[in-house]
Amino acid sequence: MSFKIAVIGAGSLVFARTLFTDIMSVPEFHDIEVAFTDINPDNLDKVTRLCQRDLDSNNIPITIQATTDRREAFRGARYIINCVRIGGLPAFEMDVDIPLKYGVDQCVGDTLCTGGIMYGQRVIAEMLNFCKDIREVAEPGAIMLNYSNPNAMATWACNKYGGVKTIGLCHGEIHGESQIAEVLGIPREELDITCAGINHQTWYVSVKHKGVELKDKLLAGFEAHERFSEEEKVRIDILKRFGYYSTESNGHLSEYVAWYRKRPDEIKDWINTDSWINGETGGYLRVTREERNWFETEYPKIAAEPPKKYDGSQRGKEHCSYIMESLETGRKYRGHFNIMNEGCITNLPYECVVEVPCYVDGNGISVPKLGDLPLGCAAVCSQSIWVQRLAVEAAVAGDVKLLKQAALMDPLTGAVCNPPEIWQMIDEMLIAEAEWLPQYTQAIAEAKERFAKGDLIPTKVGYQGAVRIREKTVEEISAERESRTITAE
Repeated sequence: MSFKIAVIGAGSLVFARTLFTDIMSVPEFHDIEVAFTDINPDNLDKVTRLCQRDLDSNNIPITIQATTDRREAFRGARYIINCVRIGGLPAFEMDVDIPLKYGVDQCVGDTLCTGGIMYGQRVIAEMLNFCKDIREVAEPGAIMLNYSNPNAMATWACNKYGGVKTIGLCHGEIHGESQIAEVLGIPREELDITCAGINHQTWYVSVKHKGVELKDKLLAGFEAHERFSEEEKVRIDILKRFGYYSTESNGHLSEYVAWYRKRPDEIKDWINTDSWINGETGGYLRVTREERNWFETEYPKIAAEPPKKYDGSQRGKEHCSYIMESLETGRKYRGHFNIMNEGCITNLPYECVVEVPCYVDGNGISVPKLGDLPLGCAAVCSQSIWVQRLAVEAAVAGDVKLLKQAALMDPLTGAVCNPPEIWQMIDEMLIAEAEWLPQYTQAIAEAKERFAKGDLIPTKVGYQGAVRIREKTVEEISAERESRTITAE
């Protein structure tokens, strides 16, 4: 079969190659057209060379089109896979470090909370430009498969304002499914699991084995598990109080609600430092910096490693390749995707993005009607949805009042900061991130005037957060990777 895919953000180090390995593991895709595009020509070149070497090693006659001109990459494409981080690490650092000055201690800061709201302003502004290019030069009816966070906000904006059918993809529910299988002592393939909610706040509403519902056994199973009882304290507490296990990691979940990170001296009681994903302050920022430094320094070693195998043995579980395979070949696939609600979950707003089970085959993507979420779960999601909606509308219109209201309504931000502090914090972030926020030109000028007058609310300049872990050196990362490789062998 012949069609074209374009990967935007293809210089995203490890992730783009991982996705490409999944795609090329589909035998029918060995004669498609492929375009990679990125604004960083060096990273684009490095990733392209790795993937081209993998193709050549597997005797697949595809030559990757690598270009910094995204319109050329999109031209004639049927699928556009988006994995960009607008502003890169410099903006990500601001998303974490500026809120810390005001006491907002985030583990990740890319979905909700102050960091996620500001990330959304940058991403939405640029993704709407992507949509314009897709409408103009891609294959009619092209689909964007979006991995960029904040996933729900970006997917919402592209569907509502971008005029491009956009499916948001995440893998949180996959990890949680493995945990559930482990605590129940039942192989994952024997379980029938249904998740429903919103991205990063999805709930395992049903866990069945041979038709028998087992979700009520999860609390005892997680509390008794030697590792999970230490690593997933927030998720277990939510399970205890709401009756349903959340798909998202302990660290992510802790920053989406008001209760676990608002008092610095209590944060350590809810998190675990064995892995960043369990809740350390700025944990994902730390490992992202470590990975970047390792990739840039160790690239010759990476290039010398054996090529990827496209025989299916190294195919992962990311939804992207399976969706395209189902749409193109007719093979059936079931996964949890982020789509416009439109009545799928009946007690969440009609206009919002939900993460629900979907079915894919040659006829397209089908979405079942799930009905109501459990009321408590719906309440948690609804609070986040209003933050998302305010942030989306703010990003599209460049409306600073809506932007500040989004931060005010955010559960953790509102639990930590009063309104004047939030107004000043957003002003400070607008000024710092001005180069990626073209829709806020006037608001940024006004914020600069306010800062120039002085008389500012004091902040904790240099505060590192409740649980900040030292960044590892390239040598330490390399040693860890070599150890994992030896263990795996």
